[in-house]
Amino acid sequence: MPLIVMCGFPCSGKTRRAVELQEYFEQNTERKVHNVGDGTLGIEKNAVYADSQNEKNVRGSLRAEAERRINKEDIVILDSLNYIKGYRYELFCLIKHTQTPHCLVYCLTSAEVSSTWNTERDVEEQYTQEILDALVLRFETPDSRNRWDSPLFTIQKEDTLPFEAISDAIFKRKAPPPNQSTQSQPLSSTNFLYELDKVTQDVLMAILNSQKTSVPGDLIAVPGATEKISFATFCISLNMAELRKLRRQFISYTKMHPTENIGHIANMFVQYLNKSIH
Repeated sequence: MPLIVMCGFPCSGKTRRAVELQEYFEQNTERKVHNVGDGTLGIEKNAVYADSQNEKNVRGSLRAEAERRINKEDIVILDSLNYIKGYRYELFCLIKHTQTPHCLVYCLTSAEVSSTWNTERDVEEQYTQEILDALVLRFETPDSRNRWDSPLFTIQKEDTLPFEAISDAIFKRKAPPPNQSTQSQPLSSTNFLYELDKVTQDVLMAILNSQKTSVPGDLIAVPGATEKISFATFCISLNMAELRKLRRQFISYTKMHPTENIGHIANMFVQYLNKSIH
């Protein structure tokens, strides 16, 4: 059912607020509440956030866990930093695919307050000051004018959560309509599976061939797609094994959410690669 995305600096009170929301919905509804976050994965935060690839893997794991939990009945609370605008957009695309409402709860604190709260934690739960400062610097503030950041609830440390307003946001709002190119249909067409396999393989071959001549900053054109691979700097370093892994992930997802228009597959795969290589 609905997805509640927590957002804020490290040590800004996100987990406390997530627990408050979980308790409220468990006491006032008959719905099951899943609280998914860094603690769920048992990660060592300083090690993760000191390495961009590890951090990217954790974000992917959290998104996958949230997607696995979302259904027509339960509430999912995603308790993590969620500080990257592009990642919040990916979560918005997820709820569009599943056709369920969502909202964003932004725990607003100053960097000084977050730093103080960090030092008050048990030593093994603290961020190093270097990591905390870097995460604060990279933080992309949510903006309610963005579809993926709306409805937005900004909560300061002394505020009481607006439980009823959050409840209305996730229960009384219609889910955003899915993109026409990603609406589901029964997976019964043998031709669809053939085209899915062929088109994605053609895209990989186009990328690998272009790597021989591309330089950072180039846009890679692929057959059948109007969009281009935009992260050429990253594409140059991707090997066939990594590309095949991304292709398998895309195929698995697309089998569950087939498009009505086979001609959209190439563009969908390009969009998926651009987001995955971010």
